[in-house]
Amino acid sequence: MKSAVKSGPVVLITGASQGIGAAIAKVFAAGLSGARLALVARSEKNLGAVARACIKLKANVEIFPCDVSDEASVAKMAGTVNKHFGHVDVLINNAGKFFGASFLETKLVDFDAQIAANLRSVFIVSQAFVPGMVKRGRGDVFNMSSIAGQQAYPNGTAYCAAKYGVTGLSAVMRAELKDKGVRVCCIHPGATWTPSWSKSGVKRKRIMPAEDVARAILEVYRLGRNTVVEEIVLRPQLGDI
Repeated sequence: MKSAVKSGPVVLITGASQGIGAAIAKVFAAGLSGARLALVARSEKNLGAVARACIKLKANVEIFPCDVSDEASVAKMAGTVNKHFGHVDVLINNAGKFFGASFLETKLVDFDAQIAANLRSVFIVSQAFVPGMVKRGRGDVFNMSSIAGQQAYPNGTAYCAAKYGVTGLSAVMRAELKDKGVRVCCIHPGATWTPSWSKSGVKRKRIMPAEDVARAILEVYRLGRNTVVEEIVLRPQLGDI
């Protein structure tokens, strides 16, 4: 799926098939001239719909169906992405999922699934693309943590553990990569409107739009190379949810 413009940075977004990931794709397509987008998620059908929306915004787009928690799947995806685009300039590790349960009720299988989706995926995908950034001496990594990665709450055992892990991993990556031309930013959104909220009963005006999270990432990326925003904290204006 292509448009006529091919000169912009290559932006790879995981979890790009819906929610915040889809919003990031559309905001970068609209706001970053000549953006070349590599959209990654498990659902090829949903990725296709997001890609078509981005193409209408004049972005060059390709989709790469992949389970980002699986090492072999990521290795195959990375090879295909590099063959098509040559390299990745901006990596946005957005993929993840939520599961709520108390510590006493959380089963190991559910705990492991949350670690895999939210934390293991960041590690695997970053290891696939960050070495290329280091070799070129330039790159940007955005890791999607959460308010849950800064402040624990009841019934968030596995999710909080995973997101605290993303926060810690991001800090290590920043410390190790800052002298190699690679900027690392960890994002901590509060409640953001995604399909998972549609049956929650919470009024939409109490939840941030996904587009605002996407705009924050784009604006941080646009800063001069001598400036890094190490963390972004975003909360709904009307409530701490």
